[in-house]
Amino acid sequence: MSKFKKGGKGELPAISTASLPDIVFMLLFFFMVATVMRDSSLMIQNNLPSADQVEKLKKDRTIFIYGGKPSAQFKHLGEEPRIQFNDALISVEEVRPSVLQAIAEMNEELQSKVVVGLKVDKETHAGLVSDIKQELRKANALKVMYIANTKTEQ
Repeated sequence: MSKFKKGGKGELPAISTASLPDIVFMLLFFFMVATVMRDSSLMIQNNLPSADQVEKLKKDRTIFIYGGKPSAQFKHLGEEPRIQFNDALISVEEVRPSVLQAIAEMNEELQSKVVVGLKVDKETHAGLVSDIKQELRKANALKVMYIANTKTEQ
């Protein structure tokens, strides 16, 4: 005589999903906090030159202007170097109004301290940089910095 009965087919108990919403919301909050929003997507090639001495500035008072040849997905625009401001390709004549508009959108206390950062591809001719600087002078944006990689980032 046996004390243990052989039961029929033992069914597995149902999985409790009570904590599933907590886990989903915890992951959602994590990715919302950890994700960095991109300022603008580059439409040009941007291989920066290297420099020995590099100094970091706060981004809250910096306006970036990019210069270089169109990237592979924008080859239909030609091979000539272009100027990109935010998410738009602009001409040299549009640099001044674009910079003035960006300065006007900043906090009043930062408007006098604005710095224009030029991220120009190292293969771009100096004539384009000179034209951009002339337009910045007309816009009275006289604080200009050239963005470069450190020697170790090549």
